[in-house]
Amino acid sequence: MEENNINSNHKHPSHKKELARLNRAIGQLQGIKKMIEEQRYCPEIIVQLKAVRSAIKHIESNILKTHLENCVVDSFSNPEEAKQKILEIKNLLDKMQN
Repeated sequence: MEENNINSNHKHPSHKKELARLNRAIGQLQGIKKMIEEQRYCPEIIVQLKAVRSAIKHIESNILKTHLENCVVDSFSNPEEAKQKILEIKNLLDKMQN
């Protein structure tokens, strides 16, 4: 995992509130694994996979929002750091498109 933290003194926000959602998604994945082991009907499995994907996207969106509202906003007092954070966001959005 690459680290682009230009400001090592920056206190990163907590994402602990996402743990419940993440645990729920893990539970859903375990349920899907069981469905596959039981050779359940394909469309039933696909519906559950879609639900997990949606949950993960929601977590991803919440963490990105927190990053923008905290880490990126905090960087605006330093023009070089702000440029780095904006580039970081651009790269993240590019990766999210794939």
